[in-house]
Amino acid sequence: MSVNSYVIRSGDLRHRISFQSRQVGQDAAGQPVDVWTTAFTSWADIAPLNGRALMSAQVMQSAVTHEITMRYRSELASPIAVANMRILFGTRVFNIHASMNQDERNRTVILQAEEGLNDG
Repeated sequence: MSVNSYVIRSGDLRHRISFQSRQVGQDAAGQPVDVWTTAFTSWADIAPLNGRALMSAQVMQSAVTHEITMRYRSELASPIAVANMRILFGTRVFNIHASMNQDERNRTVILQAEEGLNDG
């Protein structure tokens, strides 16, 4: 997908994803337990990294396997808050490693993520 900071074709954003944040709850015995709750949903493009891109990304982030591109949302303004979230796409779970506001123009966000189970 060719993306610049001005235009993302809506047809490229064909994956409906849910962002979840971790909440601390209690189990029946009163012990703390992590619970994931959906913060918001959005349309995105999910692209697996391959070849040279995967090797380059793994130098910086040891487990990055996918890039997720989406339109900017105010919920994504804080990279620390985003790093404490995960993404659900159907039954697949993506752990977010990095969030980049492309060109700092609040139009396109590129997330570097690792696919795998994150149960808290």
